[in-house]
Amino acid sequence: MGFCVLYRWKIRPGLEAQSIAAWERATQLIMQYRGGLGSRLHKAEDGTWYAYAQWPSKDVWQAHRAAAPIDPDIARLMREAEETEFPHVCLTPVADFLLCSNCQQQIRR
Repeated sequence: MGFCVLYRWKIRPGLEAQSIAAWERATQLIMQYRGGLGSRLHKAEDGTWYAYAQWPSKDVWQAHRAAAPIDPDIARLMREAEETEFPHVCLTPVADFLLCSNCQQQIRR
């Protein structure tokens, strides 16, 4: 089932669209070039943002973290929008019944 990371942060007022666009692009690049399996972005009622990212293994995630930013401009936009970053949480899946957002379309084919 791989390895997962939960990222948490607060976004500066007025920079939500910038943060979302940067997160979307970063996720696409990470999937294409760093082996990430995708991520979901969530906003909590208290204004905290969460991204749940899946990786094939902790080693692949650690290699990504050790490498230079995948796109320095995207990284800058994300940092600029970030008001507070909280420590990430590493997770080891034990059971999985989550359907991906594209799975319904794939199942119908």
